[in-house]
Amino acid sequence: MNSSRVMRIFVAVFFLALVAVAQQADQSSIAFDANKVFVKYSPAAAGGKKVFGGALPYGQVWPIGGTSAALFHTDGGLVFKGVVVPKGEYSLYLLPEADKMTLIISKQTGAKTQAYNQKLDLGRVPMVIRKATSPVEPCKLTVAKTASRAGRIEVSWENTVAFIPFALDWAPGDPEW
Repeated sequence: MNSSRVMRIFVAVFFLALVAVAQQADQSSIAFDANKVFVKYSPAAAGGKKVFGGALPYGQVWPIGGTSAALFHTDGGLVFKGVVVPKGEYSLYLLPEADKMTLIISKQTGAKTQAYNQKLDLGRVPMVIRKATSPVEPCKLTVAKTASRAGRIEVSWENTVAFIPFALDWAPGDPEW
């Protein structure tokens, strides 16, 4: 087999792998009138291994989405338990601990999200934890509308569901919303 044919095969396999990875991205979105809030991530899978306290050690920050953090976008300001999130794009990380979970909203975006940088945290918010009704695999990240001006972000994996409510940072006449 000549070298140019080997190179063409290599390039074809490489691009097929990229397409497969790109197709694995998942997204969840909601709308408040014409404004959207969405998350985009690559679902991580544990392959039957213990997740929290196992594959994801307690006390270590994890990029929701495996190797790079989930993208979080909002067309208007939101408030998570006192943490104000202006409109824009952010990345989401999770800090699992034995008895609690913390959602980290970071100003860090793009390829840089693979290496977590605490200096770029916009805020950290404690999540509500529940037992999943059935095992969840792979990891699932969703946003859901819970009221006309409120929603929540939810992370489900293994036997755990963790969520955090948010509200629109809204006032009458606010052009953002």
